[in-house]
Amino acid sequence: MIRISVIGRLGQDAVVNTVNGKTVINFSMAYSEKFKNQQGEDVDKTTWVSCAYWTDKLNVSNYLKKGTMIYMEGKPEAKTYNNDKTKEVIAQLHARVTSLQLLSAKQDENNA
Repeated sequence: MIRISVIGRLGQDAVVNTVNGKTVINFSMAYSEKFKNQQGEDVDKTTWVSCAYWTDKLNVSNYLKKGTMIYMEGKPEAKTYNNDKTKEVIAQLHARVTSLQLLSAKQDENNA
């Protein structure tokens, strides 16, 4: 089985939903990497991951606020679709979260 682990910040507050009588916490997180491209220019690349955390531990959603840094492990689920306007295939990374750890509180705007 393929597993992913990501450290990143939440892009928005988590949302609690009920699907077929089960609770899921949905959130999106971003992680960034810096590298030099073939021309030697510095590049910052941000990747977004949409996450679904099926759990009974609803109190964790109180801490999943925009800007909070978390560590997440889960099963990746890549979804692709065609963009008819630009004739390109767009991939979105989704994850079914199996483990979640809070690393920091929401990032203070003055200490960003």
